[in-house]
Amino acid sequence: MRRHHRAAALTATAVAGVLFAAGCSSSSGGKDSEEGAADASAGKATTPRMTVAMITHAAPGDTFWDLIRKGAEAAAAKDNIKLVYSSDPSAGTQANLVQNAIDQKVDGIALTAAKPSAMKAVVAKATAAGIPVVGFNSGLDNWKDLGMLEYFGQDENIAGQAFGERLNESGAKHALCVIQEQGHVALEARCAGLKKGFKGTTDTLYVNGTDMPSVKSTITAKLQQDSSIDQVVTLGAPFALTAVQSVSDAGSKAKIATFDLNKELVTAVQDGKVEFAVDQQPYLQGYLSVDSLWLYRTNGNFSGGGTAPVLTGPAFITDDNVDAVAEFAAKGTR
Repeated sequence: MRRHHRAAALTATAVAGVLFAAGCSSSSGGKDSEEGAADASAGKATTPRMTVAMITHAAPGDTFWDLIRKGAEAAAAKDNIKLVYSSDPSAGTQANLVQNAIDQKVDGIALTAAKPSAMKAVVAKATAAGIPVVGFNSGLDNWKDLGMLEYFGQDENIAGQAFGERLNESGAKHALCVIQEQGHVALEARCAGLKKGFKGTTDTLYVNGTDMPSVKSTITAKLQQDSSIDQVVTLGAPFALTAVQSVSDAGSKAKIATFDLNKELVTAVQDGKVEFAVDQQPYLQGYLSVDSLWLYRTNGNFSGGGTAPVLTGPAFITDDNVDAVAEFAAKGTR
């Protein structure tokens, strides 16, 4: 089922200092954040001011993470939270950012665990320091072992299987699953699930997700090499839009479907350039992660009883329902 959410309130004032050391690939607020705080919605919590650090593995330029951050900012504005956002695609640097948050004595940490082993030691340090840690987006199979309090996201293996079953219905025979970061547990799980659910042949193609011209040329070359590929599956909206160009350049008749969406991808579904998208609701992931830390600190609540994740997807966006989603995508929240 599709869930409708209010447009994101803009970010609360960001904290300066050590948490934003060199190596952080995404800005942490600044003047825009301070100005945005004035637009926070009514009903703001009167509980004592908290500081929450959100640390992700986002790569520069990936618009998916804008949705995560907007959701987090909306919750922070409502809950009287000072949100400190930072990111780096390098697992080692991400772990250092978590350590910086611990050193800053924040009240809570929300993080992604795309490379779970890199997070194990710092999550343990945070827990030992009395700082609650919640996971979201990546690390569903590892969050409990890492010692996190809660997890918000999509079961990527199940989503992949559902994706494959949908391809069966469309008559696809040979799928190409394009992974933009090798070793990323959530992305690998998507393609693994696809292989389970899809009755046809599935090939995996690794590309460098930080170099879009390379992504385009690599997909194009693969399609030219194997004309039997009739379905391209990408794992992010920008890669689906690039695959549209690759299919055209290769003279291929392959169809394109993807995980995740953004405003441009919604338009591509409306125009018939992309068959469908699987929405894991990143805005909701960001919102719930921050809000959950406020609930835990102020009322001792934790979702899932500490044993079960809170699933935010998968939801299929097709030509049947895309117009309703487009309203929210235009606001930058879907």
